[in-house]
Amino acid sequence: MTQKLKIGVLGAGIGGLAAAIGLLRAGHDVVVYEQARAFLRVGADINLTPNAVKAVDGLGVGEAVRDSAARPTHRISRTWDTGEETSRLEMSDAAERKYGAPQLTIHRADLLAALAKAFPLERVRFSHRAQAVSQDESGVRIDFADGSHDRVDLLIGADGIHSVVRSALFGEENPRFTGVVAYRAVVPAEKVAEVPHIQAFTKWWGPNPHSQIVTFPLNRGRDIFIFATTAQDSWQLESWTTQGNVEELRESYAHYHPHARALLEACDEVLKTALYERDPLPYWARDKLVLLGDACHPMMPFMAQGAGQAIEDAVVLSRMLDGVTDLAQVPAALEAYQNARLERASQIQIGSRGNQWLKDGGNADWVYSYDAWGEPAPAA
Repeated sequence: MTQKLKIGVLGAGIGGLAAAIGLLRAGHDVVVYEQARAFLRVGADINLTPNAVKAVDGLGVGEAVRDSAARPTHRISRTWDTGEETSRLEMSDAAERKYGAPQLTIHRADLLAALAKAFPLERVRFSHRAQAVSQDESGVRIDFADGSHDRVDLLIGADGIHSVVRSALFGEENPRFTGVVAYRAVVPAEKVAEVPHIQAFTKWWGPNPHSQIVTFPLNRGRDIFIFATTAQDSWQLESWTTQGNVEELRESYAHYHPHARALLEACDEVLKTALYERDPLPYWARDKLVLLGDACHPMMPFMAQGAGQAIEDAVVLSRMLDGVTDLAQVPAALEAYQNARLERASQIQIGSRGNQWLKDGGNADWVYSYDAWGEPAPAA
């Protein structure tokens, strides 16, 4: 009988659950530790570009994701004041033909629900907030806030921007406030029907890199998600559920094109949050600890790749650990994962910070055509 590794995944978010699904399918004994009491319907709406959709398709959850998602017709760039269209990329069926998958836009909770349905609930340990992790020759110890602990052969840090696993690898550090805040709202599509191409993913490029408005459809096109960013000197809260001021939102974009302002006029309420980031890391793994997603590459949302990169990480990591049957093989498998992923994710992390990608056209293929299932596995 093939020996299984006991693999712990810290964090039941998108990247963590995707990794857990892949690793369970590879035959490992997988346990997910989640600090929340249950899966909650919180968080932002997510743009899954073709590279991410290919990854979730391979995990067997693509059909479930499509049930509630929308398929944007195009990816369009428009100038904030004149409304001039500076780039257009056909998506939907054209993207499926070119890249092997369409673009899908979906609420984070719906994506999470699709992933959760594909992973046995009894393997998720809720109300487990990790306080410290340590490793030795026999594996990894996890100490939880309630005084309990557990041991695993390998621990994956999918625990976000404040990752405990990251702290175990690099010491205590804090994410950096970018000086940018974001507004989020959802409005019925019928309220903004006069805005052209409302079923497309549209980015209104502002007068500076911090100012922009992004819209895309949700719920099979019945709703429109509005995401707007602007500069702000300081911020004290890290939350996706802070109530914002609709009038403040409209005032921040008062000089934008009438089509853009019409989107904001349709908003009855808005949430406001700050955007944080970190610099790329020199490595993601050491011995029996490894990072994925925001734990290792938290990024600005300007390339719409945060969730996609976490899913890519999860797929590649599960593939590199497929066939690994003892602890002696783990470091080489984690090195193969790091070699496959670090450069790409770091490049996207830096590109997202610069916020110029596809502004005036350019090549989307290096992002959208990537296939996490096609990365070569390490030699036996």
